[in-house]
Amino acid sequence: MVTVQSISKYDKRHPTAITIGTFDGVHIGHRKILERLINNATSLNLKSTVLTFFPHPRMVLQKDADIKLLSTIEEKTKILEGLGLDQLIIHPFTQEFSRLSATEFVRDNLVNQLQTKKIIIGYDHRFGRNRNANITDLRAFGSTFNFEVEEISAQEINEVSVSSTKIRKALQEGDIATANAYLGYNYMLTGTIQKGKGLGRQIGFPTANLYIAESYKLIPKNGVYVVKSELSGSTIYGMMNIGYNPTVAGKEKTIEINFFDFNQDLYGQKLQIDILHRIRDEHKFESVEALKKQLEKDKQTSLALISE
Repeated sequence: MVTVQSISKYDKRHPTAITIGTFDGVHIGHRKILERLINNATSLNLKSTVLTFFPHPRMVLQKDADIKLLSTIEEKTKILEGLGLDQLIIHPFTQEFSRLSATEFVRDNLVNQLQTKKIIIGYDHRFGRNRNANITDLRAFGSTFNFEVEEISAQEINEVSVSSTKIRKALQEGDIATANAYLGYNYMLTGTIQKGKGLGRQIGFPTANLYIAESYKLIPKNGVYVVKSELSGSTIYGMMNIGYNPTVAGKEKTIEINFFDFNQDLYGQKLQIDILHRIRDEHKFESVEALKKQLEKDKQTSLALISE
């Protein structure tokens, strides 16, 4: 079980091997760094540690920017836990923190608090006030404060040719296959089930309405998707619509899931929805009956994809 805590509460008796970054999505490119970190920590008898920041620095420094992220803090923690990491340090990112000099950040946080003995970092990492320090500066700090710096080269990173930006673009275009391939897992939405208008139940397709509290979470392009979730200890499949329900003159964007062969009350429950495939765009149909016929087709398409 990965330990999640703040820098200020860290138990200084445990020296660390550390990497630093936002790690949005924890995609296959990030895994290269994390695997290196975990292997080094094990061989050096150090605690493998990811230092990340929340809110995302751009949310604080560029408040007018509408930033959408691939993973909430809760989702990121869950993914990192599955990789065998010892601990995740989530440090609050504030205007005050952004003004720390590189020296203050390294000395006060990495050395004095986290007892860092090794840092594994990407070739282009920058840090400190105005991001004015780089890998060369970090190596100099390592000599001063007695920690080792290992650089992940541009060649190693580019071998994977994956970035969070590419994944965001794929999701915004509805290309779930590319997004999932780059992530190394199925893109997920995590939220609470709320009561809807009950229109789905009236036409034989009862839906669970997913409410996501984190406004910064990236929602894929509107349309119909094949999904799965863990419910009552079993994997349940279904289809999900993201959009405005134009056939019934919907005015608000919703995320609605119709689970197959499942009839339990889910209101108030928190669910993780894994997105497997995209079937089609959202359309306005000439009637509710036409919509119902299309949903029957969507279900058959979904079941065929699930059984592949």
